[in-house]
Amino acid sequence: MQHPAVPDLSHTHTRPIHWVATATALAGVVALSSVLQPDAATAAQAAGPETRTAPAHGAPPDPATVAFPLECGPVEAVVKKKASGDLDGDGRPETVAVVHCDAPMGTPPDGVYVVTRDTGSGKSRVVATLVNPRERRTVTDFAVRDGAVLATLLGYSSADVPSCCPDVTDDVKWRWKNGAFVRDTPAQARTV
Repeated sequence: MQHPAVPDLSHTHTRPIHWVATATALAGVVALSSVLQPDAATAAQAAGPETRTAPAHGAPPDPATVAFPLECGPVEAVVKKKASGDLDGDGRPETVAVVHCDAPMGTPPDGVYVVTRDTGSGKSRVVATLVNPRERRTVTDFAVRDGAVLATLLGYSSADVPSCCPDVTDDVKWRWKNGAFVRDTPAQARTV
């Protein structure tokens, strides 16, 4: 008597009831996982030696309440990133906002703006443009540390480079000096 190379597994053929049981079990797992969610994260990152926080006596200005000098046509301007700190040493925090038009396709260029709170009215207003969207730059890394604005800007070596593919990266820093923001490039521009 010769045994077949593959055993007869006729008892393992699936029937519709097997699929119903599998679907029911999967639905139960999904339902249970939606009920048993982990608690919200409450840990805060410790401030490093370089991080400067906003003074306690004044809330930083809210960039959502500001009209930015940005032409967006039928779409709205969107605050992509923001960071706050005392940039001019007056004891009140400023907010730096990375803003672009909410384009439905592509990667619109970013603008970087400094927002402060007016001492008289308390309203937020733009006081400086660090990166104009006409420069065709995209901001990746971004922070406010030790009274300086730090950013990594992606850009283009010429107008012939397609918008999809920036080929230049600049690490830049702005610091308030003698009544204006002065740009410093800590490292030379590098090609991507």
